[in-house]
Amino acid sequence: MKTVLFGLLGLVTLAWGLAPDPLSAATGGARWWAIRQEALYLSGLYSIALMSLAMMLATRPAWLERPLGGMDRIYRLHKWSGILAVVFAATHWLVEMSDDVLKAVVGRAGRVRPEEYAGWLGTMRELAEEMGEFAIYVVLAMLALTLWKRFPYLVWRHLHRAMPVLYLVLAFHAALLAPPQYWMQPLGMLLAMLLAGGAIASVLSLAGLIGRGRTVQGTVVAVRQSAADVTELVCQLDQGWRGHRPGQFAFVSFSRLEGAHPFTIASADQGERTVSFQIKALGDYTRKLGQRIVPGQRVKVEGPYGRFELSRCNPRARQIWIAGGIGITPFLAWLDSLQKDPAHAPSADLHYCTRDREHDPFVARLESLCAHLPGVRLHVHGKRQGEELTPEILAAGQEKTRRAEIWFCGPQGLARKLRDGLQRGWRGRLRFHQEAFEMR
Repeated sequence: MKTVLFGLLGLVTLAWGLAPDPLSAATGGARWWAIRQEALYLSGLYSIALMSLAMMLATRPAWLERPLGGMDRIYRLHKWSGILAVVFAATHWLVEMSDDVLKAVVGRAGRVRPEEYAGWLGTMRELAEEMGEFAIYVVLAMLALTLWKRFPYLVWRHLHRAMPVLYLVLAFHAALLAPPQYWMQPLGMLLAMLLAGGAIASVLSLAGLIGRGRTVQGTVVAVRQSAADVTELVCQLDQGWRGHRPGQFAFVSFSRLEGAHPFTIASADQGERTVSFQIKALGDYTRKLGQRIVPGQRVKVEGPYGRFELSRCNPRARQIWIAGGIGITPFLAWLDSLQKDPAHAPSADLHYCTRDREHDPFVARLESLCAHLPGVRLHVHGKRQGEELTPEILAAGQEKTRRAEIWFCGPQGLARKLRDGLQRGWRGRLRFHQEAFEMR
């Protein structure tokens, strides 16, 4: 993620640096006014470049999953590029408001005069400036709501759908107010490509075309309450489903009002276009899902996505699979797929962390699946039974000279504790895979 973000900012900086430098000829107070003007341009360029990236990533480009590590990481990159874009937009606005400070400190001498445009172009530039200022206020409010996790997701989701419109407003602002000389420089070519990509992505979003090529209709065939807070859904999908690999997820939509939510597919692909989901009550929507959904109800499923795949396990590395709570779902699909050929199942230790092993709905199923897989050793850690998983437990009896590979799906706090503790012991010989999916 950092490589992409810093790479884009570095590319924009390089292109900006190739443009004519107004600072070299400026002296005294004029130099400070020139610095302000370039800071205004550069912060605006950073903001619109990152916002363009965020818009393009919002189209869920499946072709980027391999280079970027999966749709979960694409969404994380989308989130942080949007956050940084708003930060630079706020910086851009603050620099614009700094003229009164400079007047008081260095005076008006050397102040960069705005270029005068007459007729239609002048009117459009004034409109672009006013619309851009309004849009910045709105995106700042959107950022605050995004970071405020207690703000209702359903309301946030509908507000977030306005982002393509706000982007088009800011793209209009950037295109009209960029210095004319930029368009004759490499910076102009880069800016044009970013604006075009962001504009196309915005139109796709507003037209409801994102993910349409990977979306199929289906029917709910079974609804079961696996536990008090876990609902199992089994769906029969129509023709057009691409099939899925163990560990992937899909965006599932039961109503247009609520929209699509990402759920890991908890079953292996048997070629019958049947998928199952284990959905834990983590919010208002999932808490009431078991009462809202009935067999025979139509459903939309978009996907599959994700790179948390069994096929990516390194056969030469020690395999340690760790699941926390509902994070067991991708491993259920892994184990289910291995039932076809148990003799060729990889050697692995599967650690399942749960609140109460005696009443957990998945323990019996895991024991049944692992009983047919001699290479997979199941370890259940019940918190109520005092069996919390620690880095010391994982490292006990392991050969530190042998490379190890951990596949983790569960709470972020547990992941951080285990990863930090194990990295010190394995000293560079440990690879930690973790899904990082967040909708906001």
